[in-house]
This record gives sequence, C-alpha cells and structure tokens, in this order.
Amino acid sequence: MTTNSSPQLWLYDTTLRDGTQREGLSVSIEDKLRIARRLDQLGIPFIEGGWPGANPKDVQFFWQLQEDPLKQAEIVAFCSTRRPNSTAATEPMLQDILAAGTRWVTIFGKSWDLHVTTSLKTTLEENLAMIRDTIEYLRSQGRRIIYDAEHWFDGYKHNPDYALQTLEAAIASGAEWLVLCDTNGGTLPHEISQIVQDVVRATGELGTGELGTGDWGLGTSKDSSQSPIPNPQSPIPQIGIHTHNDSEMAVANAIAAVMAGAKMVQGTINGYGERCGNANLCSLIPNLQLKLGYSCITEDQLTQLTEASRFVSEVVNLAPDEHAPFVGLSAFAHKGGIHVSAVERNPLTYEHIQPEQVGNHRRIVISEQSGLSNVLAKARSFGIDLDHQKAEAKQILQRLKDLESEGFQFEAAEASFALLMHEALGGRQKFFEVKGFQVHCDLIEGKETSNALATVKLAVDGKNILEAAEGNGPVAALDAALRKALVNFYPQIATFDLTDYKVRILNGHTGTAAKTRVLVESGNGRQRWTTVGVSTNILEASYQAVVEGLEYGLLLHSQAEAAVKASS
Repeated sequence: MTTNSSPQLWLYDTTLRDGTQREGLSVSIEDKLRIARRLDQLGIPFIEGGWPGANPKDVQFFWQLQEDPLKQAEIVAFCSTRRPNSTAATEPMLQDILAAGTRWVTIFGKSWDLHVTTSLKTTLEENLAMIRDTIEYLRSQGRRIIYDAEHWFDGYKHNPDYALQTLEAAIASGAEWLVLCDTNGGTLPHEISQIVQDVVRATGELGTGELGTGDWGLGTSKDSSQSPIPNPQSPIPQIGIHTHNDSEMAVANAIAAVMAGAKMVQGTINGYGERCGNANLCSLIPNLQLKLGYSCITEDQLTQLTEASRFVSEVVNLAPDEHAPFVGLSAFAHKGGIHVSAVERNPLTYEHIQPEQVGNHRRIVISEQSGLSNVLAKARSFGIDLDHQKAEAKQILQRLKDLESEGFQFEAAEASFALLMHEALGGRQKFFEVKGFQVHCDLIEGKETSNALATVKLAVDGKNILEAAEGNGPVAALDAALRKALVNFYPQIATFDLTDYKVRILNGHTGTAAKTRVLVESGNGRQRWTTVGVSTNILEASYQAVVEGLEYGLLLHSQAEAAVKASS
C-alpha cells in the first residue's frame, strides 16, 4: 500500500496511439474521446492522443480537447523528428503538432545506427542534427518535450557510443524526459536493468543546466500549479521506459527498468499494441503500487482499474481477456474444492492481493471438480444458506456432477445452477410451464436469409396459451414466441434481452448425432445471467437455455419486488 512518502512514478498511456496499431482494432473520434476521459478519471498523468496531421481523425480529436480539456491529465501530441536535410521551422508536420495546442509533445528519434543508415538513409551526424533541431524548435514555441529513443536497447547493444550521443543531443536541446524504447520487444529483463543503470549514470554526467522556464499553460485551462507533472527546471532529464511484448516480457522489462531508476512508465490499457502488444498498464499499475510501494494513482482510483479495463475493451469492441491478471473475470476465481475451502477460511491462502483493491471480486466456480465448500460458498452468493443443510448440499453436489457428466457446464452458467439449487430445496418457483413447441423453417434457394416460425404451447396459472412468432432463425423465432406468450402475464419480460448465444459440439466424432451444449446470456439492462442447455437436438438444447433464461430473469424481478416490500 502506498503512502504520502512513497516514491512517485509517472504513468504515460499510449492506448490511443500505440494501442490502436493492434491488428483488428479501430476507433472513432468519439471512441478516442470516451477513452481519454476515462483514463483522465483513472488518474493517468500523461495520455498520448495520437499524431496530429497523420489523419483527419487525430486532428479533430485534439481540436475537441482544446474546446473541452481533460480534468487533470496532460494530453500529449506525438511526432517524429524532422526529415533529413530540412529544417524544423519549415517542417509541415511540426506545424500540425503546434496546432494541436498541447503543452507536452513526444518526439521520437532514431537510436540505432542501423535505422539511421537503412531506414532514414542519412548520416549519423544528420540524425543528431534532426534530434537537436526538432526539440529546439518546439522548445522555442513553448512546448515541453518527452523524447522517445526508438529502438534504444538494440541501438545501445550494437553501438553504445552513438546511442548515448543521441540522448546527449536530446538533453542539450531541452528534452525533460528520455524514454528508452524496446521497440522490437526482444530484450530480456537482466539486459534492461543493466542498460537503464548505464543510462541513469550517463545522463547525470550529460545534464547541462536548467532546461528552461516560462509559461507552460498552452492549450489547456488547467492551473499549472495543480498539474501532476515534474518541475520544468530540473537540470537533468528523468528516464522513462517503453516496452513491447514480443518476448512476453513487456511488464517484467518495465518493472526491471523502474527498479533500475526509470521514473516514467509507458504502456497501454489491456496491453493493446502492434504485433504482440505493449506493456499492460492493468498489470503494471498494481504490481508497481501494491507490490513495490510506488505511488502511481490514488487508492480510490486503483479500485477503478477493473472497470476501466472492461470499459476500454467494450469501446474498442474486443472481448475482455477473462484470464488477465488483476482485472480478468477469472483472476480471483476458485474452482478446486481444496482451494475454495482454504479461501473460505483465509483468502491469503490462494489470493496474492485483495481483489477489491483493483475493483475486482472473488468468484467461486461450480463444476464437476467442486467440493462441498464450493456449493456452500456459491449458495451464499445467491442468498441461500446451506451451511446447516449439509445433506441437501451433498445432494446438490451429486446432481451437479451427474449433469456435468452429461455435458452440462455450470461454471459458465451460474443462473442455471441457482435454479438447480432452488429445485433441490423444493423452492423453485413455477412462473410458467412449457407443454410443447414446434419450429418450422423455410429454406428457399437463392435467398440470402431464411424465415423461421415457432409455435409454443404453455400454461400460466392454469391457463393454456398457444402463441406463434417469426424470426430470422429457429432460436430467434422460439425466443420471440415465448416472450409473446408471456409478456401479458409478466410485463417485465419486455426488458429482457438475449445478449449472447454460444454453441459447442461435445462429441464431434458422432457426426450430426453429436450432443450439443448451448449457453445463452440474457440481461435486463442492469444485470446479466447465463443459462445452459444440453441435447443431441440443438433446438432442444436452445429451448432449455432460453426458457431458463426467462425463468431466472423473472426470479430476479420477484426477489427485487420482495426486497422492496420488506424494506417499506
């Protein structure tokens, strides 16, 4: 846990620039603005917004933030050094940077002599001039500079003298941060640690007086005295780290750099980025703050980390990684009976931190590997006390194991397990009874879509109802017919949505006679729940899951009404 005396680290988020270079990830201007404001709430000091001028989207993004600035974070524009054999003052892309109106600019330049001669096709001395000229020009326009030393670690390993000359050029020109980039993601932690230590020593020798003074309030309405950014008059630039994950080392390398003296950590939410991604801030922040005692964000902001991770994944339309450390749905899930029993006595037995510290929560998973402790704990989460009904609990556990041997899976369908418990205890409320259904499909050659008609017969309070509905497939038609038949008795069904539908073939070797498992996720705008069905007939499996989804939604509504009455 951090205190007021904890050493400060500066977080730099590049989700909106480096993160969007992930294959298959695309965001709109509105998406970028929503993510930026969510990161601002999370307490990230630096948020890299993109490369102004590279595309119209980034230009508009910076313009909109000039009109409605972030609350505490510094939005940062990103750009390369000027082109070879030109001048920064006449470089069009730097004019776009100035027009973005940010007080901070990140400039990246080449550290590796191979890139200078091969990619830029220029001389080593001209590359140094490009670094100096670009930073000096932006400084003359009142900007504060973060210098990203691209391919730093590869460059240092191949030609350390020249790599250090590039940093010296950045320091002499007025850069306040020197960020060492493992751009190819191939460096290992022991190399990171040694090289960062070398750079920390070298920059202390290269520091050349004050980096400048002046009014840094450009492009923002924030009071600079309240800005969480280091004093601009520090004589020696601070070191930062930017790592990629091509060797599955990005988080470990960033931590190694911090322990060797780096004060800024660059990364992305959920580790998004080109190729294998960037250092994952959702893992870095809790490791640095909870394990190593650094101050990154406030404790209250840290409890928002899980929600922020899921928010960003929703906005960029990528499924959250349920097994991600700290913020994943399964990060604090316990399945084995021995584990659950121990966690019930003392969570420290199988949890390295309290899940609430990062806004997550403990989950007890129900499966055929469960023991009695799983059933008792899961029952409590549903408001059912089985601690004094051990015989019933054992019956539920045996029923669970029997059904899972048939192909059911309750760890992913907790609503179905709740209904199973209520039934075993004789308290399963019968909202309706399905007496039968038929589904008819019209498949017409040449048509892109097919129509399905479902007819259902059910009873509510002794009254028989026969109803039919159409859909673009058999499951959609069946779902529509059930809702149409029930909505007059239970109007709240109109608020239920079928939000996800998954099918799994369990024994594919039997061909078209294979057993099918269907998982249906439903929601009511406030809660989501999942139900399961298993059958050799995919429509029968779907029917089981859809019906239980409606039944569990009605159970939730009934429980909510009972709670309101009890409190009034």
